[in-house]
Amino acid sequence: MLPDSLVEFRDVSYEIAGKPILSRVSFSVEPGETLVLLGRSGSGKTTALKMTNGMLFPTSGQVLVEGRSTRDWDPILLKRHIGYVIQEVGLFPHFTIARNVGLVPTLEKKQGIDQRVDLLLEMVGLPPKEYRQRYPRQLSGGQRQRAGVARALAAEPPLLLLDEPFGALDPVTRLELQDQFLKLRRDLNTTSIFVTHDIREAMRIGTRIILLVNGKIDWIAPAAEFRSADTDEARAFLRTYA
Repeated sequence: MLPDSLVEFRDVSYEIAGKPILSRVSFSVEPGETLVLLGRSGSGKTTALKMTNGMLFPTSGQVLVEGRSTRDWDPILLKRHIGYVIQEVGLFPHFTIARNVGLVPTLEKKQGIDQRVDLLLEMVGLPPKEYRQRYPRQLSGGQRQRAGVARALAAEPPLLLLDEPFGALDPVTRLELQDQFLKLRRDLNTTSIFVTHDIREAMRIGTRIILLVNGKIDWIAPAAEFRSADTDEARAFLRTYA
């Protein structure tokens, strides 16, 4: 039986050469929600994301995934257990889109990989008959991001991590991919942690928002309540929303 929270940060701090990056951060991620980590560059958002799949470990405190400390997971198993989408996408240039999307299920020797790949390509708006045999260089930036999301979902992970996934795209494509993400969440009941510095995106995508300032939690509450947040940093972000 799984714990109620898929992810839990317990009083987590992280520092490099004595410089604090995260300071006593505590939060949990519940099944089916999209928790947005919002903040300026250097606020600790990506560091928290990397701690979730064991790319980094706390200087103090604990990060738990499904009730188990990330230090106790087999590192390869943990990374395969969590989907990860980054701004640069990271598709293998010499693999077809189908092979990129099906990579982790292939490594795990799952059954029905071709059918899973086709289903996901369809779901992210890349019809498989047209796109499965293409290479990343033959896709636009938005199409590569769609393929990256499909790849992250291919092994049916219980958790999806997204690090500024739409930040480099033009505003129209960005909005389209936000819509696609919301549809995927409805269809698959995906649980995710979504990093952004865009307040509009945070309020549109998130079910809850954590605002980070200099590695500390400045504000945490449901996204619908962000307009009433009364911290200086929250008001600074809200000014960009007007």
